Amino acid sequence: APVRRVAIFGGTHGNELSGVFLVKHWQENGAEIQRTGMEVKPFLTNPRAVKKCTRYVDCDLNRVFDPDNLGRTVVEDIPYEVRRAQEINHIFGPKGSDDAYDLIFDLHNTTANMGGTLILENSRDDFTIQMFHYIKTALAPEHCPVLLIEHPSLKYATTRSVAKHPVGKYEQ
Repeated sequence: APVRRVAIFGGTHGNELSGVFLVKHWQENGAEIQRTGMEVKPFLTNPRAVKKCTRYVDCDLNRVFDPDNLGRTVVEDIPYEVRRAQEINHIFGPKGSDDAYDLIFDLHNTTANMGGTLILENSRDDFTIQMFHYIKTALAPEHCPVLLIEHPSLKYATTRSVAKHPVGKYEQ
């Protein structure tokens, strides 16, 4: 099926500022990311952590998109990031459904010496593999590694996992 709805996330970790700056820029002037026949939505994922310039407020937002947290009853003492995960799942999902956004591109920073790196969570996702090939070809001769984080017994609960095609991008 064609990709019609794309989200670009920044600020999943509030101290990773490249994605925050890009998302804020595109929220003010989104012309450069818009494409005919496609909705592209820049989104600040963890605004409280961004405001404090800290990784998170109560718990890591990039680890709480599992069924238990997404289905948790909202009570007064629920961690901020769990509540935010539920909101993100409501806006861009629900996770695992036909209504979920087609693609979420989650922008991160790292201090590791890995340069610009794409993160793949499913080696059987033909669309994402073809997209990564296109990106790598377009960037040549620049080096752009792809890190596969697929593991048979782990179910990733990342922010981007709400989408049909989750993509992580890490920048040094």
